[in-house]
Amino acid sequence: MRSVRLVISGRVQGVGYRLWAERAAAALGIAGWVRNRGDGSVELQATGSATAVDALIEACRQGPRAAIVTDIAITASEDDGSTGFGARPTV
Repeated sequence: MRSVRLVISGRVQGVGYRLWAERAAAALGIAGWVRNRGDGSVELQATGSATAVDALIEACRQGPRAAIVTDIAITASEDDGSTGFGARPTV
């Protein structure tokens, strides 16, 4: 299992990124969450097989159709015990 925290920058709020991420993560069997951040970025916690997490990271580089992703900061993290994948409130 692999756990990562992503901070996705660019035009990623107001374009359906969180809903898109929920669907993409669920399709890959990834547990975790996604939320908007006050600085305009999107933060995502993902735990799953290394192959699935890598696939999600690559998908996040594109995001939904209206998104323009300029950067993704990736850091290793601990499994936070999430079951399923869902949206969290903005921080």
